[in-house]
Amino acid sequence: MFRRFLLRFGSWFVPFLGLLGTGAGADAAPVVLPGTARMAALLSRLAAECRPEDNIFLSDRRVKWLRTVGPAGTDPDAQAFWHYQIATELLQAGANGEARAEYRLVDDLIRTHGLKPGSNSLANLQLNVALTHLREAELRNCLTNHTAEACLFPIEPGGRHQWVEGSRAAMGVLTNFLNGNPDNLSARWLLNVAAMTVGAHPNGVPERWRIGSENFASEHDIGRFNEVAGPAGVGVRQLSGGSAADDFDGDGLIDVLVTSIGFSDPMHLFRNRGDGTFADVSEAAGLAGLTGGLNLVTADYDNDGDVDVFVVRGAWAKEGGRFPDSLLQNRGDGTFEDVTHDAGMVSFHPSQAAVWLDYDGDGWLDLFIGNETAERTAPHPCELYHNNRDGTFSNVAPSIGMALQAYVKGVTAGDYNNDGRPDLYLSIHGRPNKLFRNDGPAGNGWKFTEVAAAAGVALPTFSFPTWFFDFDNDGWEDLFVGGYRISGVADVAADVLGQSSGGERPRLYRNRGDGTFEDVSRAMGLDRVLHAMGANFGDLDNDGWLDFYLGTGDPDLLTLIPNRMFRNDRGKRFQDVTTSGGFGHLQKGHGVSFADFDNDGDQDVHEDLGGAYTGDIYPNALFANPGHGNHWVKVSLVGKGANRAGIGARLRWTLSTPSGPRVIHRTLNSGGSFGCNPLRLEIGLGDAVRVDSLEIRWPGSGTVQTLKGLAVDSTYRVHEGKPEPEVIRLPFFALPPPVRH
Repeated sequence: MFRRFLLRFGSWFVPFLGLLGTGAGADAAPVVLPGTARMAALLSRLAAECRPEDNIFLSDRRVKWLRTVGPAGTDPDAQAFWHYQIATELLQAGANGEARAEYRLVDDLIRTHGLKPGSNSLANLQLNVALTHLREAELRNCLTNHTAEACLFPIEPGGRHQWVEGSRAAMGVLTNFLNGNPDNLSARWLLNVAAMTVGAHPNGVPERWRIGSENFASEHDIGRFNEVAGPAGVGVRQLSGGSAADDFDGDGLIDVLVTSIGFSDPMHLFRNRGDGTFADVSEAAGLAGLTGGLNLVTADYDNDGDVDVFVVRGAWAKEGGRFPDSLLQNRGDGTFEDVTHDAGMVSFHPSQAAVWLDYDGDGWLDLFIGNETAERTAPHPCELYHNNRDGTFSNVAPSIGMALQAYVKGVTAGDYNNDGRPDLYLSIHGRPNKLFRNDGPAGNGWKFTEVAAAAGVALPTFSFPTWFFDFDNDGWEDLFVGGYRISGVADVAADVLGQSSGGERPRLYRNRGDGTFEDVSRAMGLDRVLHAMGANFGDLDNDGWLDFYLGTGDPDLLTLIPNRMFRNDRGKRFQDVTTSGGFGHLQKGHGVSFADFDNDGDQDVHEDLGGAYTGDIYPNALFANPGHGNHWVKVSLVGKGANRAGIGARLRWTLSTPSGPRVIHRTLNSGGSFGCNPLRLEIGLGDAVRVDSLEIRWPGSGTVQTLKGLAVDSTYRVHEGKPEPEVIRLPFFALPPPVRH
């Protein structure tokens, strides 16, 4: 409470909070609370009981299991297949030399016994051998001697390998393979990547297989965003996971919370020190023992003014993913407690998709969870937890027809028809997507109507991240749905080269304002094979138009493709700015957060990196915004009749600019479906010289509030119904410089 007093009445003292010792520090004693201890014990037991035969991602344990089981027969074919399985698991576990030895045994069996494996099997064998060399090179260079340019595609001199033997060996394997298979795009792509790592691109790649740098040129120069996670103290090495950026301890500074998919992997909470660095306060914050989780979703579910967190677990693992999710209550003193059991929310369904929304407008946030029902598995219906306003929740999905059974990969909430009620969109992998229109009370319950086909938003059939946002600033929520299916890295290579590809493409749907949407993907420059997982949106250059970042890839280690950043060109087109901004990380991209970590007025980007297999770890990334000279404003909402954080509020900014009046529309939420932005909105104002008015339509309560006299480059807290906002003074500091060779 003392920190909140300082922030509200004397926020000029914020720079000294770290010196005063307020809040949990990295060296503070671990905090163990009863609810957390109970959940930690459950998670530990379930992790110990995991069987490698049920979970394809437990590569290190699957090696031992396969060696215990042995081959399916004594004939050479069975022996070769068994060694191939072990080799692949070793590769995925990070044991590259052992994997190479096993692949050699497979090759010896093929040659000695004249085996006739299929052409795809032979190709995969050679590509995987090349990959063992590339992975070893990555371990020795990008992990052991990590720099800001490591794994940033196209790889520049600062990201080149110091130990070159691995990539050189991979180039030799790939060149030999391409001599016999000249049209194999996967090998061609990997050859170019390997050549970049040792400075042999483009001239060191034969012209017939060369992929020129012009194929990766940006469509706009956004300026270089330096990667500074290491010196800032947030470059934790882990597997894929969630990213949530918010002020978790109430000191006015944006912190970072991350998870990792491994069932025994710890959470990490990084407290912003206010000097450009962060302290890992995970144990002092009471998070010890809370392991696993591929995604995080933030909200103030108990309306007490603190940011709470929901952790989603079990994704992709099918029946091996029967792990409970976690509801973490922020206690307001720098600590969290797992209250899942007390809240009545313990269930055992694999998932990574959830969204907070006040679907019934009672001023308390409810939670929808999109679970994963795969073919030939037990049903895992979706859940809709109604907030009982007493710290408990009730799953009402069965009673109102929302207990859908599907392989749900993303969920988002937005009022697409502007009727004051939040609607739900579900991104489903392998089936048409669903749009549930919120029709309000019906008898003794509530009614949602599924309208995706009628609204024109059922595609793509294979999809992943999704979100509502008003990309064209017309006051109507538009919709993005990421495509997610490729036959391999060759589909991405083909798309880059302008060739036909079977890869699934995303959809950008413009809201027509009549209950239907128009597919504008091609017109907006997004008809591309992007293969997106993690994703979020923000405003990179403070021009008032929403941009977005896609974390790309899949568990397959061969899928070495760059993450992609797109700038919104005034609602007319999205420009690829990946290369100019330095965002093209080749590592698997997961949770993404846009946030102003250094309070300089522009949004930096945090990304959780790493794969799913046990050996595919990598440090997370933090891209520091260089600044673009445009104005901004920040605002936190405090609901009264609406939910406390104002999630779902619609904000209409009327501005004066040198060229005339301008309007910007925003909705308060945490952004995309895989990553969380702060609930303190950060709005780019472009060249505006004055904010003429801010109109807020509060969710649930229906209150419409108009404020005038707000200044640019300022931060405010607005209370529902109060005519004057509070001015918040935040300290400015700089993020550290990047680490270079």
